Amino acid sequence: MGVALARAAQWTSAGSGTGTLEITPLNKALLNQIIQFVEDFSTKHPQEAAFVFREPLEWKTQLDSSVFGEGYEINEAAVQSQAKGKDGQPLLILSASTLRVRSFDQLSRLLRIAMGKKLKEAQACLEANRDPLVKILGPEYETVEGEDMSILQLFDKVKKESDLETELKIKIILLLHQLDLQLLNSSLKQISHNVLFLEFDLYSYYMFSNGCRAPPWRQVRGEICYLVVKPHDTDPLCITCSTAGVFLNGGEDIDYERKSDLYKDIVTFLREISPRFVENIAKQVCIYWYLVYFFVQMFIGRNCIVNLAERLCSLLKITSSSPEDVGESSSETDEDEQPVRRLEGNTDLSPEYWGIQKLAKYVKGGDPTATVIALCSMRDFNLSEETCQLAIKDTGCLEVLINLLDTEEIKCQTGSLKILKEISQNVLIRHAIADFGGLEIMVKILDSPDTNLKCLAAETIANVARFKRARKTVRQHGGIKRLVELLESISVGSSYQAKDSETARCAALALWSCSKSTKNKKAIRKAGGIPLLARWLKCSHTNILIPIVGTLQECASEPSYRLAIRTEGMIENLVKNLSSEHEELQMLCASAIFKCAEDEEIRDLVRKHEGLQPLSVLLDNSENKQLLAAVTGAIWKCAISRENVLKFQEYKTVETLVTLLTNQPEEVLINVIGALGECCQEEENRGTIRRCGGIAPIVELLTATNQALLVNVNKAVGGCAMDPENMLIIDSLDGVRLLWSLLKNPNPDVQASAAWALCPCVENAKNSGEMVRSLVGGLELIVNLLKSKDKEVLTSVCAAIANIAKDQENLAVMTDHGVVPLLSKLTNTNNNKLRRHLAEAIAHCCMWGNNRVAFGETKGVAPLARYLKSKDPLVHRATALALYQLSEDPNNCVIMHENGVVKLLLAMVGSTDDTLQEAAAGCISNIRRLALATEKAKYG
Repeated sequence: MGVALARAAQWTSAGSGTGTLEITPLNKALLNQIIQFVEDFSTKHPQEAAFVFREPLEWKTQLDSSVFGEGYEINEAAVQSQAKGKDGQPLLILSASTLRVRSFDQLSRLLRIAMGKKLKEAQACLEANRDPLVKILGPEYETVEGEDMSILQLFDKVKKESDLETELKIKIILLLHQLDLQLLNSSLKQISHNVLFLEFDLYSYYMFSNGCRAPPWRQVRGEICYLVVKPHDTDPLCITCSTAGVFLNGGEDIDYERKSDLYKDIVTFLREISPRFVENIAKQVCIYWYLVYFFVQMFIGRNCIVNLAERLCSLLKITSSSPEDVGESSSETDEDEQPVRRLEGNTDLSPEYWGIQKLAKYVKGGDPTATVIALCSMRDFNLSEETCQLAIKDTGCLEVLINLLDTEEIKCQTGSLKILKEISQNVLIRHAIADFGGLEIMVKILDSPDTNLKCLAAETIANVARFKRARKTVRQHGGIKRLVELLESISVGSSYQAKDSETARCAALALWSCSKSTKNKKAIRKAGGIPLLARWLKCSHTNILIPIVGTLQECASEPSYRLAIRTEGMIENLVKNLSSEHEELQMLCASAIFKCAEDEEIRDLVRKHEGLQPLSVLLDNSENKQLLAAVTGAIWKCAISRENVLKFQEYKTVETLVTLLTNQPEEVLINVIGALGECCQEEENRGTIRRCGGIAPIVELLTATNQALLVNVNKAVGGCAMDPENMLIIDSLDGVRLLWSLLKNPNPDVQASAAWALCPCVENAKNSGEMVRSLVGGLELIVNLLKSKDKEVLTSVCAAIANIAKDQENLAVMTDHGVVPLLSKLTNTNNNKLRRHLAEAIAHCCMWGNNRVAFGETKGVAPLARYLKSKDPLVHRATALALYQLSEDPNNCVIMHENGVVKLLLAMVGSTDDTLQEAAAGCISNIRRLALATEKAKYG
């Protein structure tokens, strides 16, 4: 459904930028087809209908609990399906008007239940889940511009694994792909009948590697493809699309001979042929859908036909969605780009287009004076408009502008760069500039003695270098070093001209774009950029500070930059600019602190330079979500230090953070919860969160799907649970069950954080033993996690088991599930954190039945002796407790003695830690008692 929703459905944008489906005949027809498909799905495809989605489809519903009946558990306004997934979670949940559905079977049932409201429910579901395939199968099946490789990937997977789940995915994706084509066909037929009264078809569906569908011997004549155009008021027309234009050919038998005049585009051609087309084109009807028809129905796979698509756009005189900037490696990310605007309404050419085309011949063929005049005249047009930008590209003027950069005529270079700087805001033109070698020439211009020329080149580089290939080109041709040198041209604080300031601004803008590449970050550092960025950070000009801080916050993801930011004294200036009047500068400074505050020394510097209060104040600006995300992130990382948490208490930061727990985007929520998770390590803040009503919204977030968010929520719940009053609320909200269910999450970080959170829950809950036993299958689940390969999961699970084992009945159940051999198997580890919690778990598990003996038999005793050689006193304490319990069995005493524990324990008997002292002494006593008994038996 992804392609059809994105391409065929008619969307309108709300103020927030989220789209809603317009109430149009076309949309109603599409919705009814989707509803019919989903309603019939469970009967036509029962096996696929039972498939559990990767993530639930979630939306705000108009249905209430009264419409649900058999097959559902109803508790006042809340509803859960009796049908559950393998994880034990219901496949449908209704809570506080939010519906979460995890299978087609439940969707089918829901639509039947909805009766007269099914259209509204389908609309709400699709508006909230714009790309449902991602929720159903996973993020790797996202609908993107480019070749759809998802089916091929699945077939490859079937070859390797051939499991039932993969086969089901293939069937589902094929069924949805079939629905997509059905919806697109339906929408195209409706539009062609009601709007343009045209149909298009291709002669040949074979596409050559260059994207053309004309045979090679015709491609040399500039021919691209052959179309059959079927106006509803004339006979079908067989036309040739070529680089020179379009013309009528000899017919469907592929008679290539031209039978008409040559027309500059299809629109002009059809004006001459179809009166009905003229009538509709006069109403300014957009023919974008026919380009969609080409792309989706015939040109499936976009990467190989970008050039053909662009040429067809030119022939049709409309613009299509542009190719997105090339993706980066895992360590690099492109900045988000605004979607390229399509020309809407009048599909005929604007006067600006023709005006630029007339000027193009003077740019191409005039002498230097004529060229400069033409360039100046071209700048009189509004070059920020897409019409003008594409006119320059379509007329071949873009190549000429780039060639002018390689001349020695400064005026021609300047005029060309002024135009390129403006039109390079367009993503298509950015790619074209890179393709035509423009970046290499601009990098050379950075050595020019003309300051104005250097500034224009740097600013144009800043626009073009928004995708990986362009950034790589700048680096490989020495651009990074040259841009850094532009920063070095003057000294901050000395007397300098406005042009010097402009040079620094343009250089910083280019470095900002380039710094999104990991290799470019290193190149900036090697070129000596860090001290120069530090110097410019002290200036007072916002237009320079923004790109300077932008570059720093990009680079702050690298540890070497964080060290330099600290040693160069930049934190003070970042803190200072948090109080700027410019929100973009505030956001960039907060973002830099967010990344830098991973380091303890920088957290201390932020406090020392009084940066915690302005961060707290900026929380009040909750409308600017980008700023809020950066600020909450900085607060989160700063709160890792206890001294900072105490300051946040003074500024009432926790109270404000609690107000941000609802109605926020995920990137903000992750940071807010992360900050609260750190703050609630302090007892006072745990009470503050409770008094501000924060426990309930935190627990509610345990049902989220974002992995990073869940990790932070788990920590926050665990922190709050250290307060017995909070624990009562968490238990009443079913928080423990939700935490326990997250142990099934496939993400090890989520598993580990959930297990850590369970420790204080079990410790502080009233009648915790009964609470744990009430979780069906819970003890078996946590014992089986001892088979994990992740060290943090193992450590957290051992800690949880140590707490759970304090209840004899629960210990008995875990013993039956094989906890002893699994713990013994883990004892051969050098990880001190795991050693500590593993020893604690063993100590508590010795308290049941024959477990002490079993630990010896499963070879879990001898490795514990080595733990006493650790330098961590907490490991000593836990190990001594475990050895003391194990020493109650004579055979274990023999093993300990053979492994030299007595000498090590003797040194610990004098410890100031009473628990360690007593455990060590008790273990030595048991070993000594066995030795005396053996001696007495031997010698009488």
